[in-house]
Amino acid sequence: MADTGARRRRGGGRAGAAARRGSAALEQMPWQIPVNIDRPTEPLSEEGIQAIHEGAMRILEEIGVVFLNPEALEIFKQAGVKVEGELVRMDRDFVMEMVGKAPREFSITPRNPDRAIPLGGNHILFGNVSSPPNYWDMELNKKVAGNREQCRNLLKLTQYFNCIHFAGGYPVEPVDIHASIRHLDVLYDKLTLTDKAMHAYSLGKERVEDVMEMVRIAGGLSHEEFDAKPHMYTNINSTSPLKHDFPMIDGCLRLARRGQAIVVSPFTLAGAMAPVTMAGAVAQSIAESLCAIALFQYVRPGTPCVIGTFTSNVDMKSGAPAFGTPEYMRSTQMTGQMARFYGLPMRSSGVCAANVPDGQAVWETSNSLWAAVQSGTNMVYHAAGWLEGGLIASPEKFIMDCEILQQIERYMQPQITATGPEEIALDAIREVGNDGHFFGIQHTQDRYSEAFYQPFLSDWRNYEAWEAAGATWTAERAHKLFKEIIADFEEPPMDAAVRDELAEFVARRKTEGGAPTDF
Repeated sequence: MADTGARRRRGGGRAGAAARRGSAALEQMPWQIPVNIDRPTEPLSEEGIQAIHEGAMRILEEIGVVFLNPEALEIFKQAGVKVEGELVRMDRDFVMEMVGKAPREFSITPRNPDRAIPLGGNHILFGNVSSPPNYWDMELNKKVAGNREQCRNLLKLTQYFNCIHFAGGYPVEPVDIHASIRHLDVLYDKLTLTDKAMHAYSLGKERVEDVMEMVRIAGGLSHEEFDAKPHMYTNINSTSPLKHDFPMIDGCLRLARRGQAIVVSPFTLAGAMAPVTMAGAVAQSIAESLCAIALFQYVRPGTPCVIGTFTSNVDMKSGAPAFGTPEYMRSTQMTGQMARFYGLPMRSSGVCAANVPDGQAVWETSNSLWAAVQSGTNMVYHAAGWLEGGLIASPEKFIMDCEILQQIERYMQPQITATGPEEIALDAIREVGNDGHFFGIQHTQDRYSEAFYQPFLSDWRNYEAWEAAGATWTAERAHKLFKEIIADFEEPPMDAAVRDELAEFVARRKTEGGAPTDF
């Protein structure tokens, strides 16, 4: 296909217009990049940081990590790293030298530059639920396998809510599309239904190469422009304990060579895939992350990388994964300290083990989201819509989670903690004195409309008023909003020629067979 992208640019798509789109359904906060103004919670002492670092380095030096990717093994040999079969042991000096080449901060620019997202520093970004094979909503009231319509509807929620900053993997796996061409159809939907930063699954070279080309086309970019800075990202998991598989490393190497972003997130469950102690689980997770990041930095120094954590625990009675636990919160905070020690941006997740959007879903998700805030996380995966430990996506849960995310964004706004004369308000206190109230005074009248957070889902009426209005529970209200948002949704603008080129690319790749399914 001729490289015509350099001659075209996207049309429209202003962030302000996107924020207003669908406003008939609810009033939400505007698009913004939250800045975490709190000091991070740091449960580790300096000695504790050094102990986990030492543990991670000894894992890499003495025990080693298996890489099932022959190209990675050859690269390590070229770098002078000790390779025995598929087992790689690497010296800490090599690891630290390579990790030191990764940028502390970088940005990802999607097809709408107004939706560019900064990674690192004090920024915290929220993404949609990614990769559940199943779907649940109140209308179905049962778990079903995901399909394309459900995936599209969750993508519409991803675009609609301003507190969602990036589009992760498929918000539900559309199993009604054959696996060989699924990535083509879903990426076409993602790129036309949203204008936020895109993700590619590292599951075989065809999928990664196809997604890079589709993101390039959608952005109206030449190949040189695409390679010049990050426009998309991937997220990979190690195969804990201490193993990296073939397709994920292959995909990352392809993205690294083209300057795109990589998130490395070991999925370590203490007591099953990692030691039962949280310090041991975090040390193993750090080792699994750093060895992969070192590889990518050796291949292309300066490759934008994020260190991820997915360290939680299992229920020792059943072996089932548990999320949003005290141990999960502490491991996230501990990993945040280690990420700062290594100078890397950090990813964590908004997760729960609940099966439906009930009280358990809310408290476990809230625990995990506030752990992200406390840890200094920069990128929060699965921040809206996750159920059953990642096996179910739910639109009601998505909307309930967005209420939490908006409250976190409001909590971070510095005007809440401002302490100037107008905020101390001595004149207002003097005016009211020892009798009366603050409702009617001018100080209140000038500020009441924006003084406090205004929810779109919470119901603050008393019981009698709530009952008279229909006595709808939270998930029921979320379901009603879901229907209204989908009914009112408008796609973000895209140049007609770009859309046509995307469609032509998808059609051509389908005739070529798409991607193999035996990765």
